[in-house]
Amino acid sequence: MKKLIILLLILSSCNDKTENKNSKEDSSNIDFTTVFEKSEGTETATYDQTIQYYSDLANSYSEITMEAIGQTDSGKPLHIATLNMTGSENDFEALRENKRIMLINNGIHPGESDGIDATMMLYRDIVEGKIDAPKNTVLVTIPIYNVGGSLNRNSTTRTNQNGPKAYGFRGNARNYDLNRDFIKSDTKNARTFAKIFHMIQPDVFIDNHVSNGADYQYTLTHLFTQHNKLGGKLGNYLHTEMMPKLKQKLETKSWDITPYVNVFNSTPDRGFTQFLDSPRYSTGYTTLFNTLGMMVETHMLKPYKQRVEGTYELMKSMIEITEEQGDKISKLRKEQHKTWSAGDIYPLAWEVDTTQSSTLSFKGYEGELIPSELTGAQRLKYDTSKPFTKEITYQNYFKAADSVTIPKAYVIPQGWHHIIELLKLNEIEMTQIENDTTINVELYKIANYDTRTSAYEGHYTHYKTSVKASSENVNFRKGDYLITTDQKGIRYLLETLEPIAPDSFFNWNFFDTILQQKEGFSPYVWEDKAQQLLKNNPKLQIEYNIKVSYEEDFANNWYAQLDWLHKQSPNYETAHFLYPIYRLE
Repeated sequence: MKKLIILLLILSSCNDKTENKNSKEDSSNIDFTTVFEKSEGTETATYDQTIQYYSDLANSYSEITMEAIGQTDSGKPLHIATLNMTGSENDFEALRENKRIMLINNGIHPGESDGIDATMMLYRDIVEGKIDAPKNTVLVTIPIYNVGGSLNRNSTTRTNQNGPKAYGFRGNARNYDLNRDFIKSDTKNARTFAKIFHMIQPDVFIDNHVSNGADYQYTLTHLFTQHNKLGGKLGNYLHTEMMPKLKQKLETKSWDITPYVNVFNSTPDRGFTQFLDSPRYSTGYTTLFNTLGMMVETHMLKPYKQRVEGTYELMKSMIEITEEQGDKISKLRKEQHKTWSAGDIYPLAWEVDTTQSSTLSFKGYEGELIPSELTGAQRLKYDTSKPFTKEITYQNYFKAADSVTIPKAYVIPQGWHHIIELLKLNEIEMTQIENDTTINVELYKIANYDTRTSAYEGHYTHYKTSVKASSENVNFRKGDYLITTDQKGIRYLLETLEPIAPDSFFNWNFFDTILQQKEGFSPYVWEDKAQQLLKNNPKLQIEYNIKVSYEEDFANNWYAQLDWLHKQSPNYETAHFLYPIYRLE
């Protein structure tokens, strides 16, 4: 019996080693040719094929590990595959001391599958020695971020796209566009991404996409985070060094690249504006933590094989840049954390700076408006037999349209637990007030806002928000949260907690309960009290008389008059339009 038990233990031990860490020789039993390659560049791997591929790589090469990190809306986990040429240990805190970390996100829109196939080949070619391996850069990839969309496979929804034969759908398992969810985090996918992002804290982030829009000669376009918005020395480095280096490296490999062509139903030869990636988008979100972020946007009309190969070469070039300039990137990122502090002016909204622009030598096709045989209206038609190279204006400079003075801290009542949960998810440091106390704070009243009339990603968002600020003593309870801005997450705090920010939690409807008045009045009761209010307040009587005299709509609306008087009285609830996040100056 003892011999049998010992034999079983030995077999079990051998199985565990084989499953977790095989030698390189074992890889000879596995065919690492991708679905893309087997189909001669016409097909993309399914979700199951992709996960199995990385699992096989991890089981065959000690430099690669594959982990399930958290859940997605599909019910399946989100994976990361890590390539570390110095070993399989994934202690990212230790790795950050001497190495740079690059995070590659694939399949956020699963119909845009180029990065899925390109990254599989990239990992394989590195560990098999077919291309130079990064010595000081650790690669982490999310093989397929939108798992639910990847499982919802079809061949028709990418109307404008030239291949592959079948692909996933843009919406996730709950029909969210995940590239609009990085701030509001309505999905399990976004919450797991935040966990991954803060666990690895990447220096460089690449999100692989396929474009929609104009026709032109390029297969590759780049959408780096907007450099003015990134700000500081890091923004200047991105604009003057990283982007030009990428272009130069790709040119030596016979790949042309241009900035993302941000036009719709018009020709780009008239010039175009850089896409402004607000924090709802992946690169806008990663920018808040001073990560150098870019989207790859391959051109939808180019053959699938060409697009995947271009994505592969672009990622190789970005790895080379990170290898060559890793020390500088690390230094600039550390300095960037000190760019803003309490008392500084922080820009929250942006507009094109028309006093500055760049000139692109742009390779396009002639296009014109012609009568449509279908609708009879004018339609756009490109003539690919007429390529051109023209100097065009590229508006890639932005300036602040609205700003805020950075407070020393925010105070958040504990009842707003869903806000606290998102802050904690994003590694925001906070402490709880130990005793009931009164603090003099700056508070906001929501003064104005507009609301979209169409649903957008599960919300009817607000915009054109403005506030009226005042200083008051406010009572806080034991357990309420005090959050200082002197921390790495300062930009995340400002972009989410300041109501006027385009992607603030207020504009994403997280505080809509304050917009509804909870207590009212019965006119026949309030009328008598309103008269007494005016008798006791002569200044209010004068103000009321002026409104009646000069505002016709007000004078002709008895209920509006009673409601206005109610809002000037102590009976009116203070919580209406009171933004429940408080600032300490």
